[in-house]
Amino acid sequence: MDIALRQISKSYDGRPVLENLDLDVAAGEFHVLLGPSGGGKTTMVSVIAGLTKADIGSVLIGGRDVSLLPPGRRKVGLVFQDYALFPHLDVFDNIAYGLRVRKLREAKIAQKLKYYLEKTGLEKEKHTFPHQLSGGQKQRVALLRTLVTEPEVLLLDEPMSSLDVLTREQISAELVNIHRKTELTTIYVTHNQAEAFSLGDRISVLHNGKIEQIETPEELFYHPKTEFVARFVGINNILKAKVAATNRYEAVMEINNEGLSQAFMLRAKNYPVFKKGEEINLCLHPEKIDLSKKNEARDNGGNRICGKIAERTNHGNVFKVTIDIGGLALHAVIPKSLFNFQVYEDVWVDFAPDALHPLCGRRCREPEFSRKCHNISSPELVGVCRTDA
Repeated sequence: MDIALRQISKSYDGRPVLENLDLDVAAGEFHVLLGPSGGGKTTMVSVIAGLTKADIGSVLIGGRDVSLLPPGRRKVGLVFQDYALFPHLDVFDNIAYGLRVRKLREAKIAQKLKYYLEKTGLEKEKHTFPHQLSGGQKQRVALLRTLVTEPEVLLLDEPMSSLDVLTREQISAELVNIHRKTELTTIYVTHNQAEAFSLGDRISVLHNGKIEQIETPEELFYHPKTEFVARFVGINNILKAKVAATNRYEAVMEINNEGLSQAFMLRAKNYPVFKKGEEINLCLHPEKIDLSKKNEARDNGGNRICGKIAERTNHGNVFKVTIDIGGLALHAVIPKSLFNFQVYEDVWVDFAPDALHPLCGRRCREPEFSRKCHNISSPELVGVCRTDA
């Protein structure tokens, strides 16, 4: 079933939580609501489920307006962050609760539960009570209690926020497998970027009750629309730029972030939004930065800036490195096998012109001709043939 929200607004004690919000989720889609705490994510799923009534707006499920229907008539399943298991019921009876409310025959209940318990490895715990379960087991029970009722829409409100990393990965894999088999329209709430990118077909980023951007994980990561979205998905390199010059393929940008001891120039791939003399924010992904020794000669046709390594932190098989560029902190992610530097060492910072993207989202991506490979014969351009994926 597809889901549509139209002009949804909700306030508590005069404080807006959702403001004029629109959203379309396709039938069978796994849609993630991503954002910080207090951004309106939980209120949004509560409105869809019917637990909270919007002040203004409509909720449509399968094209039918359900705004005035009680939760029980919306065919929506909701899994809560705190599991909400009945402490006096064992695993079997917790999962069977919704089916018994619907007066399903016990033989049918036993048949359905046997299938789900075996699939999720909970068969041996079916007579165990919630206080005897691990966090991951409790989450599986809460999920199964919803799935056995065969809802048309599944809502998951930060279901893994209190789990350890390994358990979270296991349940994530189970969710992907369940979604693949059931093709159940799913909305998943989280503030965890890694969860969002691994699970979502599309991601909506919520901030202060508004959706800042809706996109596939790859497009959201590589083409954020606003500075908030960029920083929230892990892109901390935001460059304040002024367009100094443009040609068909490239632009010369003057970087003038606050705190810089002196402005410097960079080359970026040209975008339609680049107009000479205008100011625009650029993002630079940390994994697209290379480092080289100060005395190493390199001519890769890209941008090259001198800096000093200010900080290095260990993150498994990579180092996260902060480089001081005359008062501007640039963040890079460098594989350990390629890192041969010391803190406070002078280095060259290298990256290609196409590593810089304007903060405007997909609407300002290049026209089709500039996303293909072209021979550049003009003497004013550096390099020869550039391509985009």
